[in-house]
Amino acid sequence: MRNTSYSNNYAYEQPAPRSALSGKLLLLTLFLPLAGYAQTARSVTGKVLDATAGGLPGVTVIVPGTTTGTSTGADGSFQLQVPAAATKLSFSFVGYATQVVDITGKNTVSVTLKDDAQALGDVVVVGYGSVQKSDLTGAVSTLGTKDFNKGTFTSPDQLLQGRTSGVQITQNSGQPGGASTIRIRGNSAVTGTGQPLYVVDGVPLDGRSARPGLTTSLGDSPDSNPLNFLNPADIESLTVLKDASATAIYGSRAAYGVVLITTKRGKVGEPKFDFGVSGGFSHILRRIKVLDADQFRQALTYYGAPATNDLGQNNDPLGAILQTGPLQNYSGAVSGGSESARYRLSLGYLDQKGIVKKTGFQKYTANFVTNAKFLESKRLGIDINITASQSREQLAPITNNGDFRGSLIGQALQWNPTDKLYNEDGSPFVRLGQVINPVAQQAYYNDNSRVTTALASISPYYKFTDWLEYRALLATNYSTGIRRTSIDQRLNIVDYQNLGFAAISTTELQTQQMTHTLNFNKKVTPDLNVNALLGYEYTKFNYSGTGLSGRGPANADGTPIGFGTYGLDYTNYLQYSNPSGRLISSFVDPVTELQSFFGRAILNYKERYLLTATLRADGSTKFGDNNKYGYFPSLSAAWDISQEDFLKSKYEALNQLKLRVGYGRTGNQEFPAGSARSQFVFQANNGGLVQTTNANPNLKWQSDEQYNAGIDVALFNNRVTLTADYFYKRTTDLLYPNIPGFPAAPGGSSVIWQNLDGIIVNKGVELLLGVTAVDNARFGINISANATFVKNNVTGLPNALIIQTGTLSGQGLSGVLSETIQNGQPLNGFYLPTYNGINPTTGLYNDFTPASYAGNPNPTTIAGLSATFRFQKLSLITNFNGVFGNKIYNNTFNSVLNVSQIRAGKNISLSEYEAGTKESLANAVTPSTRFLESGNFVKLSNVTLSYALGDLGKVFKGASIYAIGQNLFVITKYRGFDPEVNTNKNSGVVPSAGIDYTGYPSARTFTFGVNFSL
Repeated sequence: MRNTSYSNNYAYEQPAPRSALSGKLLLLTLFLPLAGYAQTARSVTGKVLDATAGGLPGVTVIVPGTTTGTSTGADGSFQLQVPAAATKLSFSFVGYATQVVDITGKNTVSVTLKDDAQALGDVVVVGYGSVQKSDLTGAVSTLGTKDFNKGTFTSPDQLLQGRTSGVQITQNSGQPGGASTIRIRGNSAVTGTGQPLYVVDGVPLDGRSARPGLTTSLGDSPDSNPLNFLNPADIESLTVLKDASATAIYGSRAAYGVVLITTKRGKVGEPKFDFGVSGGFSHILRRIKVLDADQFRQALTYYGAPATNDLGQNNDPLGAILQTGPLQNYSGAVSGGSESARYRLSLGYLDQKGIVKKTGFQKYTANFVTNAKFLESKRLGIDINITASQSREQLAPITNNGDFRGSLIGQALQWNPTDKLYNEDGSPFVRLGQVINPVAQQAYYNDNSRVTTALASISPYYKFTDWLEYRALLATNYSTGIRRTSIDQRLNIVDYQNLGFAAISTTELQTQQMTHTLNFNKKVTPDLNVNALLGYEYTKFNYSGTGLSGRGPANADGTPIGFGTYGLDYTNYLQYSNPSGRLISSFVDPVTELQSFFGRAILNYKERYLLTATLRADGSTKFGDNNKYGYFPSLSAAWDISQEDFLKSKYEALNQLKLRVGYGRTGNQEFPAGSARSQFVFQANNGGLVQTTNANPNLKWQSDEQYNAGIDVALFNNRVTLTADYFYKRTTDLLYPNIPGFPAAPGGSSVIWQNLDGIIVNKGVELLLGVTAVDNARFGINISANATFVKNNVTGLPNALIIQTGTLSGQGLSGVLSETIQNGQPLNGFYLPTYNGINPTTGLYNDFTPASYAGNPNPTTIAGLSATFRFQKLSLITNFNGVFGNKIYNNTFNSVLNVSQIRAGKNISLSEYEAGTKESLANAVTPSTRFLESGNFVKLSNVTLSYALGDLGKVFKGASIYAIGQNLFVITKYRGFDPEVNTNKNSGVVPSAGIDYTGYPSARTFTFGVNFSL
């Protein structure tokens, strides 16, 4: 038998006496140290509560840096003998945020622990650290798991869509795994993507995908999403840094905003196993209305087209290449640990088939995160984070290139509905000529890619004191991709018919990072807290690739032999390709190095007066010798009026009233590596050198200055919250290749990168409103609404300079540019002849008004609405998002479904056929405002119905089932597949905006699943 001196304490044990003498001696030896201990120890009692004021049993209570501790009883109470010099107690419990409480001069304490979700709302991740939400002075939005969009997503950026103000997210393609375009506070990208900087657990990403581009003559395929390597189920929070006072800490890479991605961590406690299983299906959201077979026959007569174009069949070409795409998604994680070491290991698998046959996205992910603390004081620690992923894409021949042969969707829309799709033996029908049967194109085209990514970081740290910490971060992000493409020789593509084509291409991306920071966080006076940061960072970027392609073999006289029709993958025997047409290529980008020094100070005086200042100096090998370094400062301040005594006592309903102002400068280095130097390539024929880039030693950083003023309001115990911001963003020293003329410098010619004198201004207002209308044990109603109003304008270009952008594509539109960058207009504003209708007598176009500004491709209003309804264990979540004020150029109707196409036996749009005025088939394919349409839409993007089953027996814990619908409907006047889908395209290096290139259609998706723990 043993007894303890203190019932729940870990401290002191007395052995039972063996004899009277030994007992007396033992008592003597015991009393001596106990007498000393009594003089150096004191008793602290208290109670630990949850958010409902209920006692929390089993909470670990410990003196930090010692082994002296206890746990709370059934009612949450505790009693602990602590050293007399102890000043703090730590309280930790599974599912709750650890809290450290000051016990200086106290013998009794009462502690209320916050659950992890609530704690997340109080602490905000910012650049190189985290701060209390109350200390924020910049424009920052944070979303946790409960705020994310629900459903099947291939990348974490989709979790944000419509959920916060100032952020527009557009899916570039309906292809599973396709890239998104994200704009934070408008568009200011003259070149490059204009995408924000993504930072995953302190590691900034390269921003490029390692999936190789298409290497056939069919054109450029839409991009893959560079965030595909992450599993959305592993994401704990997403933080959007919007104004320059928040983003300046990232300097030259933060011109377009910053998105901080924080992955989930292990929590103190026994091992916990979490699982998620879901399945579902997708089908096309909207179809473009074209003529069916009967309407096509009538149209032949109506337009006087050749009757021989009626081939007697009744087919749906688009429907023949579409399918209902199944999906399955599995995730599992184990987490747990102690105060000394915590861990989380997760695995994930996603298999999503596309709505276009022979397309899909498959992904395997693994993530391991651990934190360990060493020494008795626990001041030495290390964080380790490893993410590994492999994704596989099966891609359709859908291109945004001007060579229209590559567009499967365009061919399906154009295919004569009276023509056959299959031969009598069931094989795809191939008609000689330029028109390609979409069924044959789909069957005889294979395009598969595989991307493998590993992101690993190790971060040792040492806490010199409770207020001073040194931390290092060593990270590498390695990604490699391979793509295999083949075109069967039976397909009637001029370059490859009877020969076939095969290509293998690879890319390799690697980023290496080393960061050192020193963090200071201390209350230097009773009223003043200082949170300061000093840091150094070095980053190196490498990018390279190879390519091998060729056509099938031929006889000596040039007659084709081809790769054969054996059903084999041509890429497996590329060595037999025709040597005369074989192409071998490789590239190695110049290594880019970035060296940075940065600092930040946050002053908090009396919890109401706040000041934040940052400065970053970046040195990059990308820029000219005379401008290697750029300097990026910021300054912001806030006043929390609700903490003033004159408001506290009078307005109890007011929880927060904070005013914020800020200024900052960020930069942009998003242009090709080595562009400030003279560059040469080898000439294929004679081995000579050809110059592609001229050196510019004066090339400097593009600069973005931003001013921000905001207000944060919280009422009625935070049941009503409002955040409003006004922003003014000014972009100067625009990076641009060559002296801009008409058009941008073509690829392969010698260019010089310069800084333009022009200015791009984005200004506007953001609003974010949250209302908890009802919140009790039985019912709950929460509503969140956001809106952003933004105006975009270009000014300051010299000598009335006009830069033409926005390439159109397809038959009859080769090299046509439809947008401009010019003074007084929005960036990439549409510049088109005005359509004045059709002469009802002749059917010919009335004369066009000469080209002028025609519309804005950039939305002026972005909005989102989310509502959550809860009844006991049943909950319903609905999300709407909308975009207004922008125009879309319907390139599909201009080039693919033009009325004149019916003369050649191709299909046309139903709306043009039913327009009322008979159009002459002599009208040319002419770009004009006729095809410029409103991009306004409202979309029900997500509906989630879930039921909390709770614990099932002794094995399954916290089980829930759910059903989710994504992209359920869209309200719009736009005639294309979806006003939200805009395929990326470049004219040289200048992007277009708001042009529909007949991309992969959007899908409506239904998912059913279950989550549970063990």
